Order: sequence, then structure tokens, then C-alpha cells
Amino acid sequence: MDKKWMSFTFITIIVGFMLALQFNTVQEPIVRDTRDTWQLREDLEKEKDIQVQLLREIRSQEDILSQYESEREQSRELALRDTLEELKKEAGLSKIEGFGIILTIEPVYEDLLMGTEVTTLSPDLLKRLLNELNMYDALHVSIGGQRVINTTVIRDINGETKINGYSLNDFPIEIKVIAENRQAAEKLYNRMQVSKSAEEFFIDNLRVKIAKPESAITIPAYEDSIRIRDLELVEPDKGGKS
Repeated sequence: MDKKWMSFTFITIIVGFMLALQFNTVQEPIVRDTRDTWQLREDLEKEKDIQVQLLREIRSQEDILSQYESEREQSRELALRDTLEELKKEAGLSKIEGFGIILTIEPVYEDLLMGTEVTTLSPDLLKRLLNELNMYDALHVSIGGQRVINTTVIRDINGETKINGYSLNDFPIEIKVIAENRQAAEKLYNRMQVSKSAEEFFIDNLRVKIAKPESAITIPAYEDSIRIRDLELVEPDKGGKS
């Protein structure tokens, strides 16, 4: 009797557990999307708006990158132009203006009144004066309106002093000199006041007058073509990486 009772109790417990499980399943139905068609359309429109906004942001960033690349290319071009202009200035191929002094070579008029004949300008004296100017930090020089550059030649041709092929036989002859700044121009002026090379011009009955520094000395560009000799093109494998 006890065994039957225990079996009945056990079966009752199992049946009760299954009924309880089925009841919970009925109480928790599967969640479904209950939104209507209009809500779905509104959500779809929002998603589309977000996509459009993202596309606009992407295009905006692409435009910024494109503008940046363009500005970088322009800055490179400007840098190259500035470098080219600077090189042209250093080579004497462009007109330049700045602080400087003007030296004037003229005959000693007292000797002219006494009947002394003025000789031509000595190229050696002129070279010595030019070397002294360079030693005192002259940046740009012109002699008789002719720009002095690294390849400038001053020499005597058939008894006539010439610079870059142009004669220097008409007095007075102006030598324009540009220094780095006002202070350098004043320093150059003071040194040339006691110049030994300038004093030597008296030997040829000439004097060198030195004007006070000015702020707007203009020196012309070198007009002739510059000839380059003894240069060869460096090949990439010989001169380094290209």
C-alpha cells in the first residue's frame, strides 16, 4: 500500500511540474514587432537622413583634403618662386634696392687748372677698391651702371679700362654699393673714409668722393647672359640618388 502511495505521489508531482511549465509558456508569448507601416516608414526615412548626413560629411572631408593638397602644391610653387628670386638676386640678375653708399671717381680739378692731363682709370686700382668694398661686407655693387657679379671682368683693352666689355672713360664714374642694412652701410661708410685704396687714386690725378649712407640705393640687374663653362651633367648613379 505504501509503495502504491509513493508512486502515485511521484506521478502527481511530475504532472504538476509539467502543468506549471506549460502555464508559464502561455503567460510569456513571443515578442513580435507591433509597429505599423507608418512607423516603419518613419524609421526608414530617419535612416536615410542619417546616411545622407554621413555622405555629406564624407564629401566635406574630401573637399578639405583636396583643398589642402591644392594649397600645399601652391605653397611649393611659391617656395620655388621665392627661392628662384633669391638666387637671381644673389647672382645679380635682378634689380635691387637697399641701404648703401655711392662712391664717385672724378678728376682732381686743381690739377686740371694747372694743365695736368688726367689719365684713364687704372683697372688695377679699380679692382683693389672693389676688393676692399667686398672685404667690408658690400653685398651688391655696380660700377658705371654695370652690375658687378662673380664673373665680372675688369681689364685694360687697347689702353681703355672696361667692365663686362663696357668702357669706363667718361668721368665722373659712380660706384654704387648696397650693404645688408643701415648699420652695415654706416660701418662701410666709416671704413671707406680711411681707405688706402681710395687714396691711391691720387697717383693718377683722380679722387674718390664718398657720399653719406642712403636708404634707397638702386643697383641695376646684370644685363648680359651668364656663360658657364667647365660644367658637366651629373648622372644619378654618380652623383647620388635622384
